[in-house]
Amino acid sequence: MAVRRVHSLKCTVVTHEVFVVGRGWHGQPMATTYNLIPYGLENLGEFTRDNVQKWLDTHAGDFQVITDFSASLAEVEIPFATEEGELAWYDLMFDNE
Repeated sequence: MAVRRVHSLKCTVVTHEVFVVGRGWHGQPMATTYNLIPYGLENLGEFTRDNVQKWLDTHAGDFQVITDFSASLAEVEIPFATEEGELAWYDLMFDNE
């Protein structure tokens, strides 16, 4: 009887995302996720809450007002500023589930 060895391939997925909640141009509540590509990361500068807010001010044109956001850059996380913001994001993104 031959022994068959199965090797599993391990990979790590690194994500750079910004989770945004706010109001659209018609006053409707909105939420979305922006995936940061290398160009966006270059424009972001140092990964701080203030810099992410500045990046959103120039790159989140679908929003009239951003009420809260969370961001992740690999293993570094910037949490939502409020629990209400986080709950609103989940409610809007996963309303049908």
